[in-house]
Amino acid sequence: MPAFTKPPKSHLMTYRIGRGEQGVLTYEPYKSYLLPHWRFRTVPIAQASSETLWNKFLEFYEQNDFVGMDMARKFIQMGMTRSKRYANYKGGRKYVDGRGKGNMIEKSKGHDGEKEKEKASGIFKEVWERCRHHQGYQEMKKEFLRVQKEWLKTEGRVKPEDQEVERMPKKRNNSRIKVEDANETGVALQGRDSRSNLTERASLS
Repeated sequence: MPAFTKPPKSHLMTYRIGRGEQGVLTYEPYKSYLLPHWRFRTVPIAQASSETLWNKFLEFYEQNDFVGMDMARKFIQMGMTRSKRYANYKGGRKYVDGRGKGNMIEKSKGHDGEKEKEKASGIFKEVWERCRHHQGYQEMKKEFLRVQKEWLKTEGRVKPEDQEVERMPKKRNNSRIKVEDANETGVALQGRDSRSNLTERASLS
């Protein structure tokens, strides 16, 4: 795979941290660079994939590239939530219409691959926790948001949605499951995108 070329600042400033995995399958060139490393079909594959993405996370840190770090974190988080969804639902379908809205399908038990996907989710979750608590990541996140805010003001591009970058997702009061485990952040959002379904099938190959 060719070496990654960091985009110019004008492009990086368009990045949004967002909620969960939001934007993971749309923000280029990071998406195309990291996507080939994202797999979760079996436990060994999930182990190799999560460690590769973790190494990419660290490489971006050494290159002082916060956007790359956060995109690697999003792919790792998506490995956790997608695996969890396949552990909870036979065939990985959470909604009747296959999209991130409408009537939910009842969780299944004892289906083929349930235990393996549960283990795969745990593997990604451990690496995701590493990303979240990485001191350099936390410091670079604050600096990125500060620089982005100033850049948007200078460029005259401040919009209401630009002020939403630092907000954390709200937990639903009627949920008894953690947001990341319930797959309510990025996966539900990505489920509305047909490209997500094609990408997910590739990760299971």
